[in-house]
Order: sequence, then structure tokens, then C-alpha cells
Amino acid sequence: MKTLRDIELAGKRVLVRVDFNVPMNENGQITDDLRIRTILPTLRYLIAQQARVILCTHMGRPKGQRVDKYSLAPVAAYAADLLGQPVPLAPDCIGPEVAALVNGLRDGELLMLENLRFHPQEEKNDPDFSRQLAAVADVYVNDAFAVSHRAHASVVGVTAFVKEKAAGFLLQKEMEYFHRSIDNPQRPLVAIVGGAKVSGKLEALENMLARVDAMIIGGAMANTFLKSQGYPVGASKVEDDLMATAAALLARAKEQKVKIYLPVDVIAADRFAPDAVCKQVTIQDIPENWMALDIGPASVICFNEVLADAKTIVWNGPMGAFEMEAFARGTMALAHTVAASHALSVTGGGDSNAAITLSGEAYNISYMSTGGGAFLMLMEGKELPGITALA
Repeated sequence: MKTLRDIELAGKRVLVRVDFNVPMNENGQITDDLRIRTILPTLRYLIAQQARVILCTHMGRPKGQRVDKYSLAPVAAYAADLLGQPVPLAPDCIGPEVAALVNGLRDGELLMLENLRFHPQEEKNDPDFSRQLAAVADVYVNDAFAVSHRAHASVVGVTAFVKEKAAGFLLQKEMEYFHRSIDNPQRPLVAIVGGAKVSGKLEALENMLARVDAMIIGGAMANTFLKSQGYPVGASKVEDDLMATAAALLARAKEQKVKIYLPVDVIAADRFAPDAVCKQVTIQDIPENWMALDIGPASVICFNEVLADAKTIVWNGPMGAFEMEAFARGTMALAHTVAASHALSVTGGGDSNAAITLSGEAYNISYMSTGGGAFLMLMEGKELPGITALA
């Protein structure tokens, strides 16, 4: 896989797939610019190398239709402010008007194409659409790790129609941290896996079982594991159809001598609401009509001891419903522990990163991956289509 530094860029038209699908409020103001800021090193390098830079990205889910609220105009303006130079927005992402604007670019200038997903062919990886995207480029650069698990035209299809292709600095960094944390980690390697559903992370759990020295499971998905072991979980969220799978996973871990740590106590509530009645209970004592919504303080102590000796920590998924203050303490406590550790710490997934940012520890984590689904696919042991397309 080539990187930017492997290619002569001066004077070349460089199509860069970025992920500028950033959250915006009702007034069209960007509320979180992380995805834009993480791409800046690549863009500044391209500008310094006197490339002619063409940015392409999606925004939202317009379902193949032109929808005004998903226009990239606010994103182009924001990127221009950060870069200190104009980033004009093309009226479309393919067609003669786009070609004319690209032909008018001078060395070191930028152009942003309009939302790729205004065309249904983007998500279908349509060859003709891919060819039209590539028609304006001499070089293709993928710097959108967050969508590299998608076999879309701008991620995969376009690579068949360009002379040269390479990974951007962000994509390169993401893969380097994957190698250091999962593929070839310093040991002990401890995985923290949380979130709502076992079903969404079953393949990751099974693959990581062969890689980790210990695994911590929290969040609502822990309820399925607890119930599979005979613990009463009240009205907690459970995937009953996966209880046998959860039990088998725990048995396999025991056979492989990999320790899996489940909560020993929880914060239970009479309902899922900010003003719910809450109390700390052991996992044996969850009231019949109550639900577990966070790990308890004893679980935090237990999990902290597991993390104390770790040399590598990989975290995907919160320990509870951290969006509500009453159920955020477990996740926040682990965030502080991971941040204070001497381990290489890598987090992935929107909820995990949002929780760590909320804890104030974002700058103390070794690396926060920009991709949720892509990060999870790597945890599953699968190849990313967007990476293999660059080979």
C-alpha cells in the first residue's frame, strides 16, 4: 500500500476521499470538527507539494437524492477557515461542470465536490459512476478510514480507473495503531468491550478472544452474558436468542485460559430516565422490574485491577448509558483509569470516543480511532475493502 510520500504529486490532480460527515446543528453550524481536523496534515502536505486537490465526501443519508440540508457548503467554508485558503464547492461530484472547475485549478489549490450520496450509484459501487469520479484525477488518495469498511464507488470502485493510488496520513496512522494494538501488541493486551448489543459485536468478541490476555465486558451487552450464567437481570435489556452463544463464548474463554471479567455489581434503576430511582446492587440482587444501566463501584475496582498491568488496551463501547449523568460514572471511571495507565490505549466507536471526550481525557488516550464500523471490522479480523483496493 503506497502512501503520499511514495508519489510525485506536483501539478497532479489528486482526488482525496475524506470523511467530512460531521454533526451540525439546526443552523448549519458544525458541532464537532474532529473529522475535519484529523485530515488537515494530509491536505497541508498536498498543498505544499503543489498538488491540485479535489476533495470528495458524503454527508448524512440523502438516499440518492439531492437534499439541501445535506449540502457540503458549510463544510467547505469551515475547511477553508481552517486551511486559510479558499475551498470552493462544486455543484455536483461528477459531470462537465465539475471537470471544468478541476481544469481551472492551479497548483496548490483545492476544490470540494458536492455530496457523493446525492447519487444512488455511490453506495451501489456503480462502475460507470466510479469511472466518472476518476475522470478528473491523476491520483486517488483514501484518507477516510471511517468509511473504508464500505465497498462504495468513492472508496473501492474508483481505484480501478486511476493511474496511481495511495493512503493518506490518517489512514496510514489508523492502520499503524491497529498493528500496534491488535495485530502485534505488547502484552498483556486487555480488551474493553461494551455497548448495547452482543449481536453487533459477536464476531469481534470471538476474534479478539484468540488475541487478548483478558477481556472486560460491560454495558447492556453484559446482561446477556450474566443471564446466561443464571443471574437475575430484572427488566434489563437482554438478547435471549444469544444466551447460548454467550455461554459458549465464556466456556471457550475458560478452555483457552483467557479471563473474561463481567460486572459484579450494577447501578439499577426503576426506569430509563434522568430522574429514575437508582441504587447500587450486586448482580445477584437486581430487582425484578428494574434494569441495569451502569456498572457499579465494585466492578470499577475489579476492572481497574485488570487494567493495572496492561501494556495494551483496546476499548470499544461504553459501560453504561453514559448520556445520562446518573449512569455515566462507570464509563467515566474507566476512562480516567485508561488515560492514567502506562499502556498503549486505543479506542474506537462513536460512543466510546464521545464518552472519553466527555470525561476530559481525550488528550491522554494514545489514539482515538476515527472509525466505528471500520474499527470494529478490524477487531473482527476482517480486511477493509477500502484498504485492499489500494494494494
